[in-house]
Amino acid sequence: METTALFGEIAAVLTAVCWSFGSLLFTAAGRRIGSVAVNQIRLWFALGLLLLIHFFVFGVPFPVDAGKSAFFWLGLSGFVGYVLGDSMLFESFVLIGARLAMLLMTLVPIFSSILGYFFLGESMNRVEIFAVLVTVAAIGWVVAEPKGEDARPHPHYVLGLLMGVGGAMGQALGLLFAKNGLAGGFSPISANLIRVSVAAIAIGLISVFRGKFRVYFQGLKQRPVLAQLAGASFLGPVLGVVLSLAAIAYTRIGIASTLMSLSPLFLIPLSGIFFKEHISVRAIAGTAVAFAASALLFFY
Repeated sequence: METTALFGEIAAVLTAVCWSFGSLLFTAAGRRIGSVAVNQIRLWFALGLLLLIHFFVFGVPFPVDAGKSAFFWLGLSGFVGYVLGDSMLFESFVLIGARLAMLLMTLVPIFSSILGYFFLGESMNRVEIFAVLVTVAAIGWVVAEPKGEDARPHPHYVLGLLMGVGGAMGQALGLLFAKNGLAGGFSPISANLIRVSVAAIAIGLISVFRGKFRVYFQGLKQRPVLAQLAGASFLGPVLGVVLSLAAIAYTRIGIASTLMSLSPLFLIPLSGIFFKEHISVRAIAGTAVAFAASALLFFY
């Protein structure tokens, strides 16, 4: 295996770790101020952090010399991934619960592989295809386990399912567009800054049009929410997404998205620790199978 591909796959796993911890903080904040406000605030927090990081690393606050092609693809990636995809995902959380929503997000590597095949000319050998399928199946088996209040049907169940599928497709398309924007060795830090900038401005304009821009930020008066969103914004849209862009830049998009989809499995022990959730034998077994299958992507 080439060193660059291994680096990309390690970055993908670290992405899943960052998103796991970030999800815990976003969940805690969302329970206090709502998911719509969280989605709005996290992008502006991330934008501020990325501007500082970019200035520290490159000496300028914004990559103005990125080029028209990079701006187009990365801006489109930010809008589709952050604004459309994440908005549908958060709505899916509300309508059908986190368990089913996360199950539907395991479609991301499948969508990514299909898109990569048709638009990027990427291919996978039989062992890698087997590893991806087993990993996705194990994740789905774990996340689909009936548990608590998620087992009760919701009147908007079908809409919630459609939103979850839409969120998965939004993330897959966002990765595809981002890969085009990263062509030529463009920095993942600069790429993510462009993506977040476009997304923050777009979602800000939408909230202004709806007359709710200031309302969404009132929740920051609660000190726990401020700390939770600051930490989650760094782990999610900043560090996590930079690592995800590095992953798709150095390895195939199907493999990268499969490894990044391990975050629901990491959340099993984390949820047990932080939210005192019961961890079943099924969850442990599924986690072991998924890790064993994903290891094939590293060592085959």
